[in-house]
This record gives sequence, structure tokens and C-alpha cells, in this order.
Amino acid sequence: MLAKRIIPCLDVKNGRVVKGVNFEGLKDMADPVDMARFYNDSGADELVFYDITASFEGRELFTDVLRRVASEIFIPLTVGGGIRSLDDFDRVLKCGADKVSVNSGAIAAPGIIAQAAKKYGDQCVVLSMDVKRVDGQFRLFAKGGREDTGIDAMDWAVRGVQSGAGEIVLNSIDTDGVKQGFDLEMLDALTGKVDVPVIASGGAGKMEDFGELFTHPGVDAGLAASIFHTKQVDIRELKRWLRGRGVEMRI
Repeated sequence: MLAKRIIPCLDVKNGRVVKGVNFEGLKDMADPVDMARFYNDSGADELVFYDITASFEGRELFTDVLRRVASEIFIPLTVGGGIRSLDDFDRVLKCGADKVSVNSGAIAAPGIIAQAAKKYGDQCVVLSMDVKRVDGQFRLFAKGGREDTGIDAMDWAVRGVQSGAGEIVLNSIDTDGVKQGFDLEMLDALTGKVDVPVIASGGAGKMEDFGELFTHPGVDAGLAASIFHTKQVDIRELKRWLRGRGVEMRI
């Protein structure tokens, strides 16, 4: 059995880590370099770095902050935000990323998934999806959760995997920052359709939420931000707690 992963997420805006609720009301949290160093030393399995306004503002990702973050850590780093071309993939990988997350860029130009998978390998391409319930459908949103694409998110995930995405991050806008647990209904719908690793994002509020998450087959990792940023949950303690409940963890 493969070990489950615990992944903190740095949502970065204007060079600072921020956090909101349902993708709104962003509050300043910390310096991303300091926080990356903290997570590298805290037992995190991987780290995710999102430049959360790059796509909305139509600009390139801030590579200066990214380089500094990458230089501080020795765990796998996934980077996203403003990824619209193979040149963007190349630039981010050269800054120290191990995997590149594509979201709005793939919606605008779906061919980027297949192109990147062919050039860098499936394991390098992460399809990130911001999803919200609209009229009883799991709907795909773009530009940091601001724009309803009208696309069925589950169909989009299947197409993404067929094109070469090696991993999916499912961000539930409905549960983001609410701290009432992961969106298990949405996750079950996704894991029933794809056979690549799925990372659950949005809703973690306590250790028990991860315990419940990992009882659902097909979910490979739990991603969270504020509960780790505020030290409400300690990652090493969480992993020991999960292992004690029969969840395979790297400790």
C-alpha cells in the first residue's frame, strides 16, 4: 500500500502567503520563504505553491519568490499560477519546481496538458481544478474561482487524464476555508472516474477530517493551508495519529 501524503499549500499574493474562505476575504499570513522552511522541517511530504492572482491578472508567476522557496526545501514542490504555455512550464521547472500545476491555462488551451506530458512526462503535469456546485452539477471554475466555465468538472478531469495529467488536485470552492471537513461527495465522484492520484483540497479543520478522508478509496493526499499555517494541527503529530489508525504514512 502506498503511503498517503500530507501537503501544505502556500497561496501567494504579492509575495505574501494569504488565506481566505470560499476563495474570498484573503488575509495576510506570512512570508512564503519562512513558511516553506518551516514545512520542510515539519514532516510535510510535499509542498504546493500557488501564485493565486497570476491567471486573473494575466501575468507570469513571480519567479523570484519561487526561486527562494525552492532553495529552502528538500521535499517535492508543485507550482501553479499563470501557467499558460510550455515556456511557463520550462521557466517554473528551472526555478526548482518538481511538478507544475495547470488550471485556467488548460481551460483556455487544453492542448497544453498533452504537450507538457509529452515533453516532461505525465508525473510532472498536475491538473488543478476549482470546483463548485451549480444547479446540481459539479462545475469547473477558472481564474482563481472567479469565473464559471460552464464545464462539467468530472468530464474535464477525465479529458485531462486522457491527455496526460499524472495527478489531480481537487479544490472544492464550497468547502474551502470552512474547516468542516473535506468535500467527500465531490471526491467520491472524481475518484470513481479517474485512475491517477487525487489530492483533496478544501475543508480541513481538524485531524479527524484527514482520518475520514483516507477512508475513501482513491484519495492519495490531503492538502490544507490555514490549519497548518496557524499551527492548529502539527503535521508530525497528525501523521502519527493517522498511522495509529491504520493509515500508511511516512514518518
